[in-house]
Amino acid sequence: MVTVERVNAREILDSRANPTVEAEIILSDGSRGVAAVPSGASTGKYEAVELRDTDSVRYHKKGVLEAVRNIKEVIAPAIAKRRAYEGDKIDEIMCALDGMANKSVLGANAILAVSLALRRAAAESMGLPLYRYLSNTSIKKMPIPLLNILNGGAHASNNLDIQEFMIAPIGAESFKEAVRISAEIYHTLRRILLSRSLSVGVGDEGGFAPSLESDEAAVEVILEAIDEAGYEAGKTVSIALDIASSEWWCDGSYFLPKRRVRLTSDELCRYISSLVEKYPIISVEDGMGEEDGYGWERLTERLSERIMLVGDDLFVTDYERVRKGAEKQIANAVLIKPNQIGTIRETSLTIETARSFGYSTIMSHRSGETEDTTIADMAVAYQTQFVKMGAPARAERTAKYNRLMKIEEEIGLNKLSNPLAKANYL
Repeated sequence: MVTVERVNAREILDSRANPTVEAEIILSDGSRGVAAVPSGASTGKYEAVELRDTDSVRYHKKGVLEAVRNIKEVIAPAIAKRRAYEGDKIDEIMCALDGMANKSVLGANAILAVSLALRRAAAESMGLPLYRYLSNTSIKKMPIPLLNILNGGAHASNNLDIQEFMIAPIGAESFKEAVRISAEIYHTLRRILLSRSLSVGVGDEGGFAPSLESDEAAVEVILEAIDEAGYEAGKTVSIALDIASSEWWCDGSYFLPKRRVRLTSDELCRYISSLVEKYPIISVEDGMGEEDGYGWERLTERLSERIMLVGDDLFVTDYERVRKGAEKQIANAVLIKPNQIGTIRETSLTIETARSFGYSTIMSHRSGETEDTTIADMAVAYQTQFVKMGAPARAERTAKYNRLMKIEEEIGLNKLSNPLAKANYL
């Protein structure tokens, strides 16, 4: 019987130079698992609590020493000598120790770090790659990547209100080819921006962050890059947007801070619909705010048969919120961010819930990332149709793409998941 022998934790830096939590677990057979948790900039109000040392001036009140202490002094004694392969049970123990649905006592960052590290240690103990250890289904396809190559909103200090402008290489025949296509478009976009004396500095997720005439101009320059790189927009490569409209919600309407424009729910719905009519867009994330039920109903009625409508702030990887949303028939896809809910067990349950209602799933990074590649293995293990991991640049992003290419090579798959054609989104 392999058991948890030692649990340690430490404060490390994420990709935005902010502290985050890393946990390390050693099992009785010597197996070791290390995992770090990410942090978001554009966060939903219903996310599990990321515990920060707000009473200390260290790191501008963003330290995580309290979360680290909770792992060492509260979680470690409670899970010592527990069976290492009972990850779901240990997740339940940690949630019970916290006692709050939003994990505000111990911190979701503390709990998730242990949850992830435990699975890594257990996988090593069994001599399995992590995706094999986590999987309870046959692995048939690789996910389609959604790559954020141009940033705006809370992820950049430019004049674009839409947060993420992504490319989706839907025509690629393998994940490796999808990465190559995306990297070629990324470099082409850089060359176009430079030719116009525009900034090629990057935002939090590695996408370029120029100031442009409008959000539509951002879509158009990406379409130009797709064409110049030798690919066909709408066939080989399509566009995906993260509107991040919860950031705009104020007093019952939407205020776009960079354009200084105020829109009603109906006006925002019409604006998004006009973009979908004009451009080869296959996915819109957080088209409406987390508290705008009326807006979500209107947007879903209007676009759910044509594109993916992804709930991020709306669902926050919470299976109960997904269930309620599905019963109201709003959105048709769920973004999966483990740190929004706090454990592997709850993350997998949310994916199962989404799938039971016919919703697509997208495994996602956060804007403040680490070199940890666990979500790459999770995407394959749980067979999410898509992954969001940022631009094909910056090590904390490319580490995950590189991991997925290695997994594809290991399992010998050469085809991508493509729920879009089946759902008539194309």
